[in-house]
Amino acid sequence: MNNESMSPIRVLVVDDSSLSSKMIVSLISSDPFLNVVGIASNGREAVELVSKLKPDLITMDLKMPVMDGFEATKQIMAFNPTPILILSSSVFKDGMNLAFKALSYGALDVMDKSRIEVSTDFIERIKILARVKVIHHPMGKLEEMGIPKKHKTPKDLEGGKIVAIAASTGGPQALQVLLRLLPEDFPCGIVIVQHIAEGFAEGLAAWLDDDCQMRVKVAREGEHIEPGVVYFAPTGFHTRVEIGGIIHLVNETTEYANHKPSGNILFESVAKVYGDQAIAVILTGMGKDGADGLKRVKEAHGKIFAQDEASSIIFGMPKAAIDLGIVDEVLPLNRIAETILREVRYQGKM
Repeated sequence: MNNESMSPIRVLVVDDSSLSSKMIVSLISSDPFLNVVGIASNGREAVELVSKLKPDLITMDLKMPVMDGFEATKQIMAFNPTPILILSSSVFKDGMNLAFKALSYGALDVMDKSRIEVSTDFIERIKILARVKVIHHPMGKLEEMGIPKKHKTPKDLEGGKIVAIAASTGGPQALQVLLRLLPEDFPCGIVIVQHIAEGFAEGLAAWLDDDCQMRVKVAREGEHIEPGVVYFAPTGFHTRVEIGGIIHLVNETTEYANHKPSGNILFESVAKVYGDQAIAVILTGMGKDGADGLKRVKEAHGKIFAQDEASSIIFGMPKAAIDLGIVDEVLPLNRIAETILREVRYQGKM
């Protein structure tokens, strides 16, 4: 991208705190290719200003008077769809649930507002998300699947297959769609690397656990992977799968893994332990994390599936793997679950 040839990206800042607004405006204004075109102090003002100003991107606070950021996101995405970056000041359950619900209603990403002053990618995130083509959400949200929430105590995993998934920007929304379509008695474990702001992994797992049939949790050191359970790599640790289906968390930094957790590390470990029984999925996200690790899955004769460009919010990670020529199938998001079920030879009741 040649920044010099671009028109400045027009940003609307939405926050009820004047102090926070000034900080956000100052950060955005420090880049010559970004332009703050308006400030709203509540969700209702935001809805009105979006219609008038037609910004390229909105930074959205959640807890505000008159109308909160969640309701504003619903209305904006229903009537004037615009890329929205949620800036949440709460890492507690209620605040995080609201943040992830906003993602399911059309917001693109979430960041911890308390950390953006020291974040190295806040400005870059705005530039990338502003280019995303967002769509109308006529009902203000994803269609309800009508899937009952049930948990069974899974049996111990005795060998068999494993599913490993990596995602970044757009991942929470994509994972919600994918995991909703998998049954409670799914016959193997799923381990996921999702690039997300520090403090949000627990909230993401809790949100999906409430929304999906499978049990969803954050992985712990030494855990034994069980069928019917989804394990999220904790923020700040690489997650490896060791012999016997044991989770091993590693706090290390390598050139091979620029993110922590890293899809490369996860995929490499499942290739080594599970060989041709490994199923790897690369979903929406910026950058190319996961592509190198997927080479190991290919060498071990495991299966590799990538989300297609049309259904990806950001096509960077899937494209990096596809460009290597190692992906078995490129699929729209709504077909990935059925493809995984085919690979694990699921014969239960949906």
